[in-house]
Amino acid sequence: MSVIHALVERGRLGLDDPVSRAWPSFARGGKAEVTVRQVLQHRSGLTTGGTTVGDALAMNDWRRMVRRAERAPLRRPPGSAPAYQYLLYGFVLGEIAQRVTGEPLSELVRALVLQPAGLHDTHLGLPPARVDRAVPVRAPGPRGALLSAAVNRRTTRAAVNPSAGVSTTARGLAGLYRALLDGEIVRADTLAQATTPSCDGETDLFARVPIRWSQGFQLGGPRWVEGRFSPMARAAARGPSGTTARTPASGGPTPAASPSPTRPIDRALPSTSPTWPTRCSPG
Repeated sequence: MSVIHALVERGRLGLDDPVSRAWPSFARGGKAEVTVRQVLQHRSGLTTGGTTVGDALAMNDWRRMVRRAERAPLRRPPGSAPAYQYLLYGFVLGEIAQRVTGEPLSELVRALVLQPAGLHDTHLGLPPARVDRAVPVRAPGPRGALLSAAVNRRTTRAAVNPSAGVSTTARGLAGLYRALLDGEIVRADTLAQATTPSCDGETDLFARVPIRWSQGFQLGGPRWVEGRFSPMARAAARGPSGTTARTPASGGPTPAASPSPTRPIDRALPSTSPTWPTRCSPG
């Protein structure tokens, strides 16, 4: 997501450009008018490339995920309602970035985000030399063991998955947000636009709870709405300390922070955990 905003600053694309301008085959299935902004806001009219299970099975294969995005039909008019795009989100944005620059996404993340921020231990796709430092993902619930086994495979951790494939340390996560706030990745006005709420008070159609989206960020908000308590801290992926976080390094759900800046690399699963919002402006 930060890559997209950095490319907008450089004039390589516009937030209100149709995705199909850079990626003509994305227009199939009635998607010709879906804009970059609508993808960032989770208002594209898509949720998955077909099914959540199908996306999960394909997430280690970039070309396969791209084909799923191209073939997926709209489920609702673009801009009409928020629906968390789960895994599809990062691949759509990543493919746009690759097409407007001709560079692989991993190189764009390095050049536009990691290098300006001075982050040397943050990776989109975990290198083999770092695997032994990786903190295993531990998923709760009756299917937790199966899910954990799948996402902790070396092939999954090494895959370029912009929705759920960033690995970092606590120091790296803090450094990313410091760099954003200090204007080292995008300008202050760009960051202000990126964090302007696009969805406040609406129920996300995928997560089935209110989520406060913006142009790429999931925002914080009140923990109480109409007597309901946000389960965010319990439902989101956890690090050893139980802390949670979201990072805009490449466009999706993110590493949970380790309690020590030098503890092993940690990574999170896509999460449907909510924050509780207050107003709405999808445009």
